[in-house]
Amino acid sequence: MKFALLVAIVSEDLEERAIDVAKEAGAAGMTILTGRGIGTEDRKTFFGLTYQGTQTLLVCVLERTLALTVMKALTDGLELKKHSKGVVFTVPLEHLAGIDTRQIESFVERIREDI
Repeated sequence: MKFALLVAIVSEDLEERAIDVAKEAGAAGMTILTGRGIGTEDRKTFFGLTYQGTQTLLVCVLERTLALTVMKALTDGLELKKHSKGVVFTVPLEHLAGIDTRQIESFVERIREDI
């Protein structure tokens, strides 16, 4: 079975919606991190204080085809192509240890349903 790491970086206001969309698409578990980013636009200032919007990083280890399904669901569900409020990408995983066997069984069951 092939696995991929799915990473979604979205604006903080889309965090809950992104989690819901990912779960509905089949992502059972994920790690959620908070970060800051630097974009191409200048940062906004207000009375000398610089506003730096926070971003949420969702990280999931998924079976490769499921990762693409979740990626498409996030892209469509959050309208990332229209609003440019985030980015989603996958990275193939060559070696993996420590994944819960129940998660692997879930992936196998999902593949059986698709066949």
